[in-house]
Amino acid sequence: MKKNYSEITPYIAELAQISDRNNHILPEMYTQHKVFRGLRDIDGNGVVTGLTEVSKIKAKENGQPCRGELYYRGVNVRDLVNGFLKDKRFGFEETVYLLLFSDLPDAKQLKRFSEELADFRSLPTSFVRDMILKAPGKDMMNILSRSVLGLYAYDDNPDDISVANVLRQCLQLIAVFPMLSVYGYQSYQHYHQGKSLFIHLPDPELSTAENLLRLLREDGKFSPLEARILDLALVLHAEHGGGNNSTFTTHVVTSSGTDTYSAIAAALGSLKGPRHGGANIKVVRMFEDMKKSIDTENRDEVAKYLGRLLDKQAFDGAGLIYGMGHAVYSLSDPRADILMDCAKSLAVEKGFEKDYALYETVAELAPEIIASKRRMYKGVSANVDFYSGLVYQMLELPCELYTPIFATARIAGWSAHRIEEIQNAGKIIRPAYVSVKDDVKYVPLSER
Repeated sequence: MKKNYSEITPYIAELAQISDRNNHILPEMYTQHKVFRGLRDIDGNGVVTGLTEVSKIKAKENGQPCRGELYYRGVNVRDLVNGFLKDKRFGFEETVYLLLFSDLPDAKQLKRFSEELADFRSLPTSFVRDMILKAPGKDMMNILSRSVLGLYAYDDNPDDISVANVLRQCLQLIAVFPMLSVYGYQSYQHYHQGKSLFIHLPDPELSTAENLLRLLREDGKFSPLEARILDLALVLHAEHGGGNNSTFTTHVVTSSGTDTYSAIAAALGSLKGPRHGGANIKVVRMFEDMKKSIDTENRDEVAKYLGRLLDKQAFDGAGLIYGMGHAVYSLSDPRADILMDCAKSLAVEKGFEKDYALYETVAELAPEIIASKRRMYKGVSANVDFYSGLVYQMLELPCELYTPIFATARIAGWSAHRIEEIQNAGKIIRPAYVSVKDDVKYVPLSER
């Protein structure tokens, strides 16, 4: 009989119960030993573990909550976005340049850099066939991680961690992430969902956002507004301080001296976790449940539904209003502010005005309802995931690609932080843990 390696056998279940019984670490012990769980203190402030020039988050002023601000290499993201939107051009390539090199490029530098990324936008011969199509998976983030690790074998100099070589590797990964993500999805659709298989090649004349839509859609067509909004979403997800889980993972793994492919695969593993990269999917599904359950044009019914969410009586019973609140921001998330304003025009083009109005209603009601039911140490507002799910839905992006698209943007920030860690650290990151287990005398097997 063939062994089912995926089965949780009765013996494994019994061992799991033993493990649970022997875990004696209680929540109050973290306070007792002055350990900041999750590297955050009781007020929610992050414990400082490093220095960075890549980005900065501002959520307080003179110790008091203020309107959230995000800076890439000292440049306010609101100004960066206003700049390229005013010029009616794409901003992701400019943002990547800024994050990697700490300068805003002039027109000539931006053109050359964009052309370099376009030249890198190809995969080794037979890579798609051998690494993606021959081993289709059901999880896009796992396919993406596997593909990144697979590229190690095609690199003639994979373990050189000089800045120049790591920069070359990072630029290649930034360029091919849209292809790896979409091709992985196409293989899943074909082999697991029985859909037609089509593989488009990228167009070197198009931006990252345009190519992503071209690769994904069978006819390769998209509107200028769709491409601009997706480009904006990529810019807003490109980087968010060194303390987010996947970027911190990049620092930790890089500090060991490992190769670029392993470091980025580790970051992808972090982002795959639903506490980090899957929030916008939860937001979309929460709203789908809301529309099935109540009259969403009735403000009182919406308020009651949000109350039931917090009371664990609606949707998934988790007691959360997904998309509301952030570990750092309190009064506002600047990324949500920007995305909300730009999403309105897309809602009109796509016929999502009612959905957009519902999102606005929830964003207005949720902070008051949360404050009435929860003890909070800071304010609550809509975060970027609250609106990005709606934007991706309006762009007709499959939910399986929500997190890979996040990764397609965040690889820019990961790359900048990896290079910064190589340039400045020179020491492995090794935090301390407090042991709370008493010494136990060894008992010989025959006496147990």
